[in-house]
Amino acid sequence: MLLDGNSLTLEKFKVIVQDREKVSLCPKAKEIMLKARAVVDKAANQDEKVYSINTGFGVLSKIKIEKHQLDQLQVNLIRSHCAGVGEVHSEVESRAILLLRTQCLAKGFSGVRPQLVELLIELLNREIHPVIPSKGSVGASGDLAPLAHLASVLIGEGEAFFQGKRMTGDVALKLAGLKPIKLAPKEGLSLINGTQQMTALGALTLLRAEETMDLADLICSASLDGVLGTAKAFTDWVQQTRPFPGQIKTAKLLRSFMEGSEISQSHVDCDRVQDPYSFRCVPQVHGGVRELLVFVRHMLSIELNAATDNPLVNAETGELISNGNFHGQPIAFALDILGMAVSELASISERRMAKLIDPTFSGLPTFLVKNEGLNSGFMMAQVTAASLVSENKLLSHPASTDSIPTNNEKEDHVSMGPLCARKAKTILENTQTCLAIEALAAAQALEFRKPLKPGVGPQFLYRFVREKVSALEEDRNLHNDIETILSTMRTGEMYLAMQKDLSL
Repeated sequence: MLLDGNSLTLEKFKVIVQDREKVSLCPKAKEIMLKARAVVDKAANQDEKVYSINTGFGVLSKIKIEKHQLDQLQVNLIRSHCAGVGEVHSEVESRAILLLRTQCLAKGFSGVRPQLVELLIELLNREIHPVIPSKGSVGASGDLAPLAHLASVLIGEGEAFFQGKRMTGDVALKLAGLKPIKLAPKEGLSLINGTQQMTALGALTLLRAEETMDLADLICSASLDGVLGTAKAFTDWVQQTRPFPGQIKTAKLLRSFMEGSEISQSHVDCDRVQDPYSFRCVPQVHGGVRELLVFVRHMLSIELNAATDNPLVNAETGELISNGNFHGQPIAFALDILGMAVSELASISERRMAKLIDPTFSGLPTFLVKNEGLNSGFMMAQVTAASLVSENKLLSHPASTDSIPTNNEKEDHVSMGPLCARKAKTILENTQTCLAIEALAAAQALEFRKPLKPGVGPQFLYRFVREKVSALEEDRNLHNDIETILSTMRTGEMYLAMQKDLSL
């Protein structure tokens, strides 16, 4: 797949990152890069101060650097900025960050040599993934510390994952038949000035959230059959009176999932007038989440193809302009919204699960198990879901409204985008766990509705869960059951099976 700096989609991103498709540099992009590099070389050979080329960085930009020290300036920048801490990113996350930094430089506004981008591409193609600590960036002036750890591997320093092992950067390059690069003026700063950490994590989380969104509708339909609920509130003309596309889509999915439900037909004449909000309002709640996921996709799709370097180089006009494209505020906002949206899927899921285990509402055995009292069934599973929902509420507090001055007040307003990204990731993980618990409870509820058949969606979910986890006849360790179903959600197995079985 060609990288040109302008045409990377989230779908292409997924294929390169998760399926590890190989990439190459677009010839046209190389031409633009060469022209931009000529602008940088001209600036490096003149006496006038030009930020990051012959000056220090940040508050040190007033200090002019001698010509014979320009290359060392870039190496020192990488070394000094390798100050990240905390748990390191997974190889998938590191690969995503690596891809986006390569994509940004390939756009041709950073003024780096093509051979630098070609080395980054070699890292991608040979699956050399830099070891990048997850903490240390405030989201402006770019994700400096994480990207410095990435860049350190290019100069034969730092650490990398290669062939399933963690090793020093120089060893990884040597084993792959590559050599470290000697940085030229501006190239050090070009490697670390951008929003690629927050954007990469956000893109990975969004892609998983979009799959989780459809699974939430599916699991809800199984719970609806489990509690003898009705799909009447999902009637299309009702949705059209408040025509949010997300609401309409969720209602349509729910109607299709409930088709052929013998359980639904068995209680058409019951005295229940309406279902609780956690069932009746699913198109409005899940649909609202869908609307926000569309917005986040829009924001990330722009950022995937953005130039976030400073200064930016215009190959056509010869301009070198210090700017603020490295500031992560747009992405920070989007990722806070992503976290808040996904947290609601967990919140409403836990309420449905609570209805399933409540005999006064569902008419099912207490905690969905025979011989209640002797057995506690799903009692603690609901408590676990409740704890995760409360954790999500805390994490949903926006980080994008926070800022703290750095670099001796030179960088006096920052985005906190990486924190927004990490929060959104954790919220999604918690939400998937809540949905896995609901899926188990819904399948258990359907055991008690036999021999009546549920709708086609609940039938699929029941079969899928039962292939992995047996019905709960008496108390057992539910941790293993939850982790088993959760793993199918995180790997995409449940989503792909749903798409195939239900022809979505």
